[in-house]
Amino acid sequence: MKTTPVTTADLSSSVIAVPPLCRNADLSLSREENGKLIQHMYAGGIRTLLYGGNANLYNIAVSEYAELLTMLRELAPADMWMVPSVGPMYGTAMDQAAILKDHEFPTAMLLPTLFPSKPAGVATAIRHFVERSGLKAVLYIKDEGYITPELAAELVNDGLISWIKYAVVKEDPAQDAYLSKLITLVNTDLIVSGIGEQPAIIHLRDFGITGFTAGCVCIKPQLSTDMLHAIQAKDYAKAEEIRQIFLPLEDQRNAHSPILVLHHAVTLAGIANTGPVLPLLSELPAHLMPGIEKAAKELLAR
Repeated sequence: MKTTPVTTADLSSSVIAVPPLCRNADLSLSREENGKLIQHMYAGGIRTLLYGGNANLYNIAVSEYAELLTMLRELAPADMWMVPSVGPMYGTAMDQAAILKDHEFPTAMLLPTLFPSKPAGVATAIRHFVERSGLKAVLYIKDEGYITPELAAELVNDGLISWIKYAVVKEDPAQDAYLSKLITLVNTDLIVSGIGEQPAIIHLRDFGITGFTAGCVCIKPQLSTDMLHAIQAKDYAKAEEIRQIFLPLEDQRNAHSPILVLHHAVTLAGIANTGPVLPLLSELPAHLMPGIEKAAKELLAR
């Protein structure tokens, strides 16, 4: 596993994949299946994995956290950067911060929540997490009410943030007052588009931010990698052509659940058996599976 400090090159050289977490029938972590998924993404050029919402770390037990960190560290190729998440609740994040001190991860992401939280409290929680863990944090902005651009900039200026995952969904991503404000306060080298392939072209081209995270990259990593390279080469026509290929599976995710559709898609495509869904989430109904399988297999075949 890569343990060196985060750099702009890390954020721009690879699509940041946000994979599901594979579990056995008894809900224990599956080392074998997670290994299959990691190797599939690695073979497609992915060098950064972010375990967060798609991995359902919202619902992980603190008692399982050390086992998760050990597994990720041991399964990662030497040049792959692994980013675990903590929280979203303050007490959980503080307990996980103490566990992280015994491992070698260069950063970790605080999962966002709007209830119960306030922007100033989120900033305080980040400060406490960094102090306790000794790690810079990934700030995940998923809603405009979570933290203000000004507070985010204060955290960056105080040296507490490794990078920002920006994932506020807009009907038109080109019209985004929050992001427009954020990029005037924070170096765009530290901001990553956090909503998959769909807004990535606009975010990188029009706002100048440095990379993107994605879930569907877990199905076809080389294609997502090609899209990143096309954007960086300013070949926006090619990037748009690739973006369209991801749409059918993204449409399934938007219609039924981004986390759950991806969880099932990885299994249905034959990449790895993700196993049962950890509660508080639950399985999708069986009648949705043919549509998910069709979209996943067609994407894998491209």
